[in-house]
Amino acid sequence: MIFASDNWAGADERIVEALAEQARLGGPAYGGDALTKAVVDRFSEVFGREVAVFFVGTGTAANALGISAYGRPGGIVFGHAQAHINVDEANALEFLGGVKIVALEGEGGKLAPGGLAEAIAAYPEQGFHHGQPVAVSITQATELGQVYLPEEISAIASVAKRRGLALHMDGARFAGAVSSLGLPPAEVTWKAGVDVLSFGGTKNGCLAAEAVIFFNPADARDFGFMRQRIGHAFSKAWFVAAQFSAYFDNDRWLTLAGQANAQAKRLAEGIRSCDEARLALEPAANEVLAVLGAGLDKRLKAAGAVYHPWSSAGLPAASLPGPEEVLVRLVTSFRTSDAEVEQLLALLGAG
Repeated sequence: MIFASDNWAGADERIVEALAEQARLGGPAYGGDALTKAVVDRFSEVFGREVAVFFVGTGTAANALGISAYGRPGGIVFGHAQAHINVDEANALEFLGGVKIVALEGEGGKLAPGGLAEAIAAYPEQGFHHGQPVAVSITQATELGQVYLPEEISAIASVAKRRGLALHMDGARFAGAVSSLGLPPAEVTWKAGVDVLSFGGTKNGCLAAEAVIFFNPADARDFGFMRQRIGHAFSKAWFVAAQFSAYFDNDRWLTLAGQANAQAKRLAEGIRSCDEARLALEPAANEVLAVLGAGLDKRLKAAGAVYHPWSSAGLPAASLPGPEEVLVRLVTSFRTSDAEVEQLLALLGAG
């Protein structure tokens, strides 16, 4: 019963097969091969406009590089306090871009336009005693399993653009958000005001395939140099391209994400009917935030369930755990089986 993270899942067989097939072929190095060029064109089709696409190996590299394309030494980047760039990436953005992250609170892991506007206003233009704002970063889906609606993204983009700030989206779980919303990818990215997207594949069936997507290709003028400088330019780019080719084939990326979301929904339904557990938030994708009684938590772990405790920051007051309760995050993946879910539900008394 593995619900620790979608990073624990393996890889989708069709993606592995595509990778193995490409291993017998090869081609011109550093993205000059036909498959890489075809996949770049496929990204443009997926998003409904010409985009600039750069493969990288990790989500951390995608975030740090994507935001740094708009940064400068002394720059300020606004993001949620629980955002991956703030909590889990070892200050990679500060190291690479010479910027400072200003962490903001917001329910469900989302930034609120009003709070963002106030935070930006604390750094007035032409000031020389403080850093200068350069970008805003949001996460889709958030670290608390919520998704931004197009109008929510547009409201944040409007605040950012008033000060000339770029809007970055950490899309490590972008496929899950798109599957949940049932909207074209364009509606929750460039049409809503997103400038650059960290497009994740690793959590959803790929091996180590991430991409940085610029919706205005001119913004990527120096990006190839930046990527090469930190060692994320693949000489054999076709190995990443092969994964994305299979990932997009017949909308495989959305099918895989939909499977993970469906299992999370089943978990949520079971938690609702359990006397010793409750949902902290209604899940919108594949992350389920639950408050467990301390006794239930011990029994689940003793039975072999693997999951992690979670921070209560960003939760409404009514969802906070009590003295004999623990907040946990249960994450499903495309690999989460019916048997795993049924076993956990049985332990919850909801099977």
